[in-house]
Amino acid sequence: MTTKQSQQRYAIGMVGLGVMGRNLVLNMAGHGFPVAGYDLNPSQVEDLRKESAGQDICGTENINDFIALLRPPRAVIILVPAGAPVDSVIKDLLPHLERGDLIIDAGNSYFKDTDVRTRNLSAKGIHFLGVGVSGGEEGARHGPSIMPGGPKEAYERVRPVFEAAAAKVDGAPCVTWLGPGSAGHFVKMVHNGIEYGVMQLIAETYDLMKRGLGLNDTEVHEAYALWDKGELNGYLVEITGHIFSKQDEKTGKRLIDEILDVAKQKGTGMWTSQSAMELQVPIPTIDLAVAMRDLSVFAKEREQADAVYQQSQRRLAGDHDTFLTQLGRALFAAIIITYAQGMALLAVASKKYKYNLDLEAVALIWRGGCIIRSALLEDICAAFRSRRDLPNLLLDANLSRMLMDHQEDLRQVVCQAAKSGIPTPGLMVSLGYFDAYRSAWLPANLIQAQRDYFGAHTYERNDTKGTFHTEWEEHES
Repeated sequence: MTTKQSQQRYAIGMVGLGVMGRNLVLNMAGHGFPVAGYDLNPSQVEDLRKESAGQDICGTENINDFIALLRPPRAVIILVPAGAPVDSVIKDLLPHLERGDLIIDAGNSYFKDTDVRTRNLSAKGIHFLGVGVSGGEEGARHGPSIMPGGPKEAYERVRPVFEAAAAKVDGAPCVTWLGPGSAGHFVKMVHNGIEYGVMQLIAETYDLMKRGLGLNDTEVHEAYALWDKGELNGYLVEITGHIFSKQDEKTGKRLIDEILDVAKQKGTGMWTSQSAMELQVPIPTIDLAVAMRDLSVFAKEREQADAVYQQSQRRLAGDHDTFLTQLGRALFAAIIITYAQGMALLAVASKKYKYNLDLEAVALIWRGGCIIRSALLEDICAAFRSRRDLPNLLLDANLSRMLMDHQEDLRQVVCQAAKSGIPTPGLMVSLGYFDAYRSAWLPANLIQAQRDYFGAHTYERNDTKGTFHTEWEEHES
């Protein structure tokens, strides 16, 4: 064996050794796969070297050395910020790669960018996988949910690595090939959209507890901890409980009260809303969650409006314990509705973009490692197992029974919030979506008439096929 061949012992390469990339490298190597890491930042490479002592990992800031370490045909994972940085890395890699090599974008890339990169690289004989990875720093190190899309034969090359590194639920790895092209990144985008919606809903329940009931941080912590033991069991509810018990090292107070009430975004929620509008799929809870992050940034205007209107929020009436029970049940109902919106978007996108998604498989790999993992996903899996072509989770017999059992709590919470002046737009729009979706008749006939009145856009009739136009105003001859 030549010296060059002995160096080419690394099964996979990682470009980008920030927190996510470094932890994923440690995860894969810990499962027996030699990994080479590359980053232009020497400190990132040095951090990897320190953390990987004793493991079959090699880090470098020289791209030639990096490529030389990889066993052909090469498989290179990119974990850098979405957009231009991904294209920049691909441009740097291409002169060093050969036909049959594989590039894997494991960042939060926009799915349409993934389609473009797939076409461009395929023309050069380079395989490309767009892979969603969820779980944050902890997930990357100990087991994320992995959502791969692209050529199936390319996925098969790295399947053993991904299955070993992924989170496990009942022994099954939380990874599966989802479909061709940008399927993986589209699914990850919708995952993040659902995440936006659930986070907004949880934040609204916090507001109702804090300003509506006057609970302190310890009491809020106890409420979420209790909810996490029941039907609301899930990662986001779990960590919310932990957040309210964390003390600030600087002030000694609860850290939550020292954090600015401004929440920014990196784009995946917005992309989900944009995609849903393009596909004409209503996802109002997710749309609203994106809008509320935008509104939170207008802090100075909100302060001015607060001074103009000078209306303090009224405390919620009635028994606190009763309301807390209703609030938890209302949150559960709204979370079901949010998942339903996201999965409905996946169902339509699957047909439009020819992903041929198995939505049960999507729900299965979300059960572990990812940010939106929850006990509810078992019921969602069962819904798609029962009916593969289910267009909306609200039509599933089991989930519809759950919603009917919880809808009155959601109504009561929304009414109480409206009376108190505490903003709960996520809960409100979730209820509105539910009521509209279950309504056999909607007042859209009036909208048709209005459009025809002012713009001669025509309308359709109940009793006759075709399109019609009416001269709505009588004109004198």
